[in-house]
Amino acid sequence: MQERTSLEDSLSGIGKVEQELEDDIGMIELGEAEGDTGVVAEAEAALKALKKEVARRELEALLSGEADRFDSYLEVHAGAGGTESQDWAQMLLRMYTRWAETHGFKVEFLEESEGEEAGIKSATIQVSGHNAYGWLKTEAGVHRLVRISPFDSNARRHTSFSSVQVFPVIDDSIKIDIKESDVRVDTMRSGGAGGQHVNKTESAVRLTHIPTGVAVVCQAGRSQHKNKAQAWDMLRARLYEIELKKREEKAAADQAAKTDIGWGHQIRSYVLQPYQMVKDLRTGVQTSDTAGVLNGELDDFMAATLAQRAFGTPGADIEDVD
Repeated sequence: MQERTSLEDSLSGIGKVEQELEDDIGMIELGEAEGDTGVVAEAEAALKALKKEVARRELEALLSGEADRFDSYLEVHAGAGGTESQDWAQMLLRMYTRWAETHGFKVEFLEESEGEEAGIKSATIQVSGHNAYGWLKTEAGVHRLVRISPFDSNARRHTSFSSVQVFPVIDDSIKIDIKESDVRVDTMRSGGAGGQHVNKTESAVRLTHIPTGVAVVCQAGRSQHKNKAQAWDMLRARLYEIELKKREEKAAADQAAKTDIGWGHQIRSYVLQPYQMVKDLRTGVQTSDTAGVLNGELDDFMAATLAQRAFGTPGADIEDVD
């Protein structure tokens, strides 16, 4: 059903683009014939917007991976550095939440561990929508922030790291068999707001897959049973994503998938001091609009990464792209 919906959306999108193109050209011809520059300018602006829509759909055509059409889990983990890194992790979480909401995706918070003073130690969200995993998979890796720390009374410049992990929400068409004997189940009290329920019940669930060391936590629901079921879905998704990467690497279908996503292998730098710049170290794409990026304007970075993986093309400065 999900694949059928995806195909229907693609076909209807092509028809919509063709119709809008025909309408805009007709408006320009009518405006020129009547000498109405306002109508011509409006139609030309619509054509520019249509060009961006066509470019987006061309990129979506690259999202042909086995799991690209699925919904996505996204995890953010603060690195070493205490409050500074935890605040950066929260900034990243907000950035992805804003990106998802801007694109019409549904966002559900599954787990969030707050920092002692500010920010978060970790968080997991589920982003639901067409090709959510296909887009977000470009963001997996370590993100580096350079800024004057708001937590340093001496106003010194600090460098912080946080990691982002992305894996698909698999559907019933994909079977992942996990031996229950290979999984350790731990229960704990949920963190964050929740009043007496949080304080008195161990509703949060952590599952650890012993052979691989993969661990997932869910504390979104008030019921331990519901959280456990969600955690099992998350664990199956994580193991599926690991197997998917192994297959991609073996077939050499995606060179970027071979990059070790770990500390010391940051994919993007966000510099707020002494100058303003966000630069993707994989593609070379960069912009001075740091506020826009941190507010969820990530499409250019995602597009460049997808194009590089598909064609091996180098990136360009965002501000130089027409």
